[in-house]
Amino acid sequence: MGDPAAQRIWSAALGQLQIHVTRPNYDTWLKDTEGLRFNDGEFVVGVPTEFVREWLSTRMRSLVAQAVGNIVGQAVDVSFEIVSRNGHSGANGHAPEMPLTGSATQAAISSPLPRQRLNPRYTFKSFVIADSNRIAAAAAAAASERPGDDYNPLFIYSDPGLGKTHLLQAIAQRALETRKDALYVTAEQFTNDFVTAIAQSRSDEFRRRYRSAQLLLVDDIQFLASKGRTQEEFFYTFNDLHSDG
Repeated sequence: MGDPAAQRIWSAALGQLQIHVTRPNYDTWLKDTEGLRFNDGEFVVGVPTEFVREWLSTRMRSLVAQAVGNIVGQAVDVSFEIVSRNGHSGANGHAPEMPLTGSATQAAISSPLPRQRLNPRYTFKSFVIADSNRIAAAAAAAASERPGDDYNPLFIYSDPGLGKTHLLQAIAQRALETRKDALYVTAEQFTNDFVTAIAQSRSDEFRRRYRSAQLLLVDDIQFLASKGRTQEEFFYTFNDLHSDG
């Protein structure tokens, strides 16, 4: 739980930020944040996940600092810390590492697509764990066990060829075992489906398809970098799934 004074400052700053950012951006990156501390010109914001912390730090830090500075009447430095469900911050702003287990898990798959492009060799059992990927593998396993609970969202990044697709498909492979509701696609496929839906006036069908899953696994998300309209649609899809847990 944050300091009450910091909470009041942050509540007022959020009111300003709502004016300056789009609704999808506010709901995705700012809605579930809180004011933690304000000492010696530094304001600390609590965030729910590493994904949100990284985004706010790299994309919105200056805007957040300006909003807080307007409230307190002085220039401030802003930082972001992950706050767990029990109210404690992770060490160095990171969520605690979760162990990778080999037990059977509760995941999801029952795709609205006729076929999923899954490589049967991409499983957790065949994934080679090393110090460089241990946290990513543990997070992927946790996300497959408790969809919408642990690591929601989960963002995996690395140089090419180091196992991102393997981990995403491993989540989907485990999901197949229990035949629940999940969908693995590439960002290119998501974009092509969106463009086709617009061209054929089938936007409602597109949204039902992508927002009905319990788990949406999107590979090569950087493909959306220069595609403004697809990014906006992805934000709405993300918000809808995230709000439903």
